[in-house]
Amino acid sequence: MTEKLASLETDSHLIEVRRASVVPLASVAHPAAARGLSRISAAHLTRPQPEPGSAGAVCPAPGLEFGLAVARGLSDIPRRLDSRYLYDAHGSQIFENICRQPEYYLTRTEAAILTAAAGDIAGRTGEVTLIELGSGSSIKTQILLDAYAAAYGSAGYRPVDVSASILKQAEKEISARFPTAKVEAINGTYDEAFPLIASLSPAMLLFLGSTAGNLDSIEAAHFWGKVSRSLQTGDYCLLGIDINEDPKSLHDAYNDVAGHSAAFTRNLFARMNRELGSSIDTGSIDHLARYVPRWRRVEIFAGFNRSQQIDIAPLDSSFRIGSGEIILTEVSRKFRLSQMVPYLCTFGLNAERIYTDRGRRFAVLLLKKISFEPHQKTRISKRS
Repeated sequence: MTEKLASLETDSHLIEVRRASVVPLASVAHPAAARGLSRISAAHLTRPQPEPGSAGAVCPAPGLEFGLAVARGLSDIPRRLDSRYLYDAHGSQIFENICRQPEYYLTRTEAAILTAAAGDIAGRTGEVTLIELGSGSSIKTQILLDAYAAAYGSAGYRPVDVSASILKQAEKEISARFPTAKVEAINGTYDEAFPLIASLSPAMLLFLGSTAGNLDSIEAAHFWGKVSRSLQTGDYCLLGIDINEDPKSLHDAYNDVAGHSAAFTRNLFARMNRELGSSIDTGSIDHLARYVPRWRRVEIFAGFNRSQQIDIAPLDSSFRIGSGEIILTEVSRKFRLSQMVPYLCTFGLNAERIYTDRGRRFAVLLLKKISFEPHQKTRISKRS
């Protein structure tokens, strides 16, 4: 693949910009990918339990979906829990605190890249509607809204998130800061948002924060296939991915000194107490996070330092967890551009520009949907 290199100088970062040529789709195979969920949950792929008091919160069997997911995970060998359930209202707030910690470089580095590149991105895409999957508080997106408002006078923004409370707050703040912006929040899952994207063209889909690390190889293939089918030819996708492989900084990012990462892990079990009547002593649970270089991923576990029984009241069932046993709660995958760029090309998403920080720990990819024949199928190697 041939590339042209350019650079953008900022006060604190040298942003490398890579212009990638189109790769023939039929010649690209998927890279091998380890299964696992990531730091920012895959909650948006399927519908979790609605927040109490939010629209759609009426459920014929409260806690049943959550309870079934917990029971499935605790029955697995080894045991694991679905990371989507880390993000209730309290968990979402804890995660916002994590993003502010000095050790958690992902948010800070991505924001610096966007600050330096936003004007260039706006100029290349033209006037588009910004659609953000898993928007959260939308803090980084405001950098892009500034650039689009400056270039075109206003901007259309459609934040998508399963947290009604987070969406409401973000919509209020953005509307106040950008009075000319057309903001319309979508409280739902990715799958519920995809059918709306085509009608919003010309558009740019935002998938920031290395949320792509949420998806295992099968989920990723389904997700990017849906993105490709939802975008019109000429539309864009702005993707943020973590490309850091330094063991120390990765360890520190998921083990912050202030203890927010530990609180985030324990909150999952506190939520089980609140919603499933689990009676777990969360004070006897340790947060264990480690980077596994072989798989280029961070694995996060809850370690039980004494035996406990976990009750699931909606199912009238219980599980015994032994002292010293660990339960997997998250997996955060890291990426290599040499694999990710050709992988995305197999879905008709060509990397027009790639922006990285000076330390090459994070990358933001400006992808453009290109026309390709539906019969051109992605080849998946046996190793995938």
